[in-house]
Amino acid sequence: MALSITWLGHATFLLRSPGGKTILFDPWVTGNPASPESAKKLGPLDLILITHGHSDHTGDAVAIGRSSGAQTVAPFETAQWLGSKGLQNVTGMNPGGTLHALGLSITMVPAVHSSSVEEDGKIIYLGVATGYVVRFEDGLTIYFAGDTSIFGDMRLIGEMYQPSIAFLPIGDLYTMGPDQAAKACELLGVTQVVPMHYGTFPALTGTPAKLRELVEPKGIQVLELTPGETAS
Repeated sequence: MALSITWLGHATFLLRSPGGKTILFDPWVTGNPASPESAKKLGPLDLILITHGHSDHTGDAVAIGRSSGAQTVAPFETAQWLGSKGLQNVTGMNPGGTLHALGLSITMVPAVHSSSVEEDGKIIYLGVATGYVVRFEDGLTIYFAGDTSIFGDMRLIGEMYQPSIAFLPIGDLYTMGPDQAAKACELLGVTQVVPMHYGTFPALTGTPAKLRELVEPKGIQVLELTPGETAS
């Protein structure tokens, strides 16, 4: 079975692993203007991976985590906060750690971004922002960057884990834009890039077309999905 990738809008992805495991990244479908109605009915889940605490990445973490019973993995402080909201099956990690679960290898890696949530008008710090390197049952490896700027240690991620697919934000303003994402592809050594975190709001101006213009001459394929679309 091939890896299946479904984009649910913004930075929310549903992946089905080659071994049939379902993994949800950064669950935000309620109130997500880019998320299709089909995203509200996700079906059974095995694992939820959260990169950082911002509400456009954690908005449905508690509700979906509870209803699915899936194991939720998040940066330590974010995991503590989710636990305080009543989420039971949650595992906290920090960058550098690797979790072996469901036949997968899940390594948390750094990201350059902030992480917080607003409650009662106050900002609550939720630890560091992160990304994930996931090695699937057949050895295929992906890098899910979360929200980040480019940083030099992406080259180390490429050298150590050799991902073939990178999920990279391209919206600009809050994250990398297409120019930085193109350079990130080079540092990572990937053959395919899945753009995310663009077009949801007017402020997110980066486009897949610009990314394609920069990376396809170098032999890197851009997998551009519409929200709700699945590729495998």
